[in-house]
Amino acid sequence: MTHDYDLFVIGAGPGGLSAAKRAAKYGAKVAIAESSQLGGTCSNLGCIPKKLIVYAADFPKLAEAYKGYGWTMPSKPQFDWKQFVATRNQELDRIRHSQARSLADAGIEVIHGRAKFVDAQTLEINDGDRKITADKILIAVGGKSSKPDLPGIEHAVTSDQMFHLTELPKRMAVMGGGYIGVEFSSMMHGLGVEVFLIERGPCILSGFDDFVCTTIRDRLQERGISVYCNTTVKAIEKTGTEISVQLQGDQTETLTVDLVLCAIGRSPNLDGLGLEQIGVELDGKAIAVNSSSLTSVPNIYAVGDCTNRKQLTPVAKAEGKAFAELVFGIGSCGVDYGSVPSAVCSRPEAASVGLTEAQARENTNPSELNKPDQITSHQTEFVPLFHRLSGQSSKSIIKLVVNDEDDRVLGIHMVGDEAAEILQGFALAFQKGLTKKELDDAIGIHPSSAEEFFVVD
Repeated sequence: MTHDYDLFVIGAGPGGLSAAKRAAKYGAKVAIAESSQLGGTCSNLGCIPKKLIVYAADFPKLAEAYKGYGWTMPSKPQFDWKQFVATRNQELDRIRHSQARSLADAGIEVIHGRAKFVDAQTLEINDGDRKITADKILIAVGGKSSKPDLPGIEHAVTSDQMFHLTELPKRMAVMGGGYIGVEFSSMMHGLGVEVFLIERGPCILSGFDDFVCTTIRDRLQERGISVYCNTTVKAIEKTGTEISVQLQGDQTETLTVDLVLCAIGRSPNLDGLGLEQIGVELDGKAIAVNSSSLTSVPNIYAVGDCTNRKQLTPVAKAEGKAFAELVFGIGSCGVDYGSVPSAVCSRPEAASVGLTEAQARENTNPSELNKPDQITSHQTEFVPLFHRLSGQSSKSIIKLVVNDEDDRVLGIHMVGDEAAEILQGFALAFQKGLTKKELDDAIGIHPSSAEEFFVVD
């Protein structure tokens, strides 16, 4: 049977774009459907615009450092949110245009609309405006923000809506202490907003190493952000322009704010795809896939946040590439999920790769009761050179989790300035089986914060 396309991709986010371009490189006839903007959440309502806000929020802190470096300023810098939004949107437009050009250059057809399955090899666009067939279909529709079922939740916004604020609030409550909630708390506080961060667990950033969680929590509190752990929102009520947030748990007060951000997590964006009628199996709310990203239907694949794997932009890109290599290219090209670095773009910043200390100790599982602990934690704390004159109290911390049996580094964790940029190279070394001795024997660049990795006791 002849099909319209060799590959049809649903979703033009990082995973879908990566797969489409790689398949086209190998000569496949490819089309990609997107119901919103090219680039998906990352380029439009996630990583890129978020990091731009992070940079904007850094300027007050940088301005405070001027005296120690011999500068004088006639007045306090003033921030214009509307001007920032306008320039930010110009950059996002540039990114989308660049993506459109790259798809056109690759010979990939872009179809603007929502795709829905008719059968395993047929899709309709925008409820029947057009029908197409494809030999292979890749689902890369990403995720969407979730909200809990509680009174008044309709008065809370999601992270998507944060990028469309017409003005900054004066007071803000953030529900959820994961990386999204922590990042928005940090950046909004940097822009002058009073922030209350509410986390149901014993500490923020669940899943990161304990020292990362406690250090970021303590530093946020030192900056003036109210962090309420073991606390949840019981109800939300709006009266005029003010919003009342009733808490329960360790904190039982009622907050009065101008904005409530719900950042409790995301779920796969599968509504309206018609998966049930073609028999694509789900794993909970996500699409079930095997190690080759293949679903329960032989010609249909899925990558990125619509599956139950790591929800990170680089992972989606890697999965898209691996799929295209397997189906259209050179063959097997796997994804190493154990060596995926991640970062929290708060202030201070955090970055990690590998196992936490708790995970490493749990995974060791000595079979002999008297067997000595094989896991050692190495940690160092230092003040970056910039802050020697800045007048700001800002220390960086590095932690290495090491298996004493073979000296292999099982986890690398950092909190401090430029943590994400610094950890990037070490993540590659980690993937290649880095040992503690190799770090000890390495020669760093001086003076730099990264050289501290080579002198961790």
